[in-house]
Amino acid sequence: MLQRVQTIWMLLAAICAALTFKFPFYFGNMKVGLNGIAPLEVKALPTFGAGAVSAGSGSVLILLVTVIIIAGILINIFNYKVRKKQLWITIGLIFLSLLNILLYWWKSGVPPFESGSYSLGALLSLVTPVLLFIAARNIRKDEKLVKSADRLR
Repeated sequence: MLQRVQTIWMLLAAICAALTFKFPFYFGNMKVGLNGIAPLEVKALPTFGAGAVSAGSGSVLILLVTVIIIAGILINIFNYKVRKKQLWITIGLIFLSLLNILLYWWKSGVPPFESGSYSLGALLSLVTPVLLFIAARNIRKDEKLVKSADRLR
């Protein structure tokens, strides 16, 4: 299991997805009232509270998608004996992580931000599908290697 390089790529993708709980995707200032400005960040963990400060701080849907991605990657690591299934699950996780980026982007535009910028969480969210793509390529290479070895027998 650990001797295969796609396991390392999938572990790195799971770490990047898990770090989105810690680091915000978007950080900005939102206008509150007539003259007030409140800092606001879009993270994977939603803030369950009342008021304008918690308006754009996260979404339950983003939380669910992120948890599914992390759990899917960790479960997929142990599917090393069934490479075809592992490849299809990895491709599904790539599309799910792209959906996650789309949800983050949509959520960062919902509240009326005065000013803001993308944070480290945006980079981590973009790196996750790239790492999963590299893992899928290595799974495919591994499958080709096993097929060629079977042909030689």
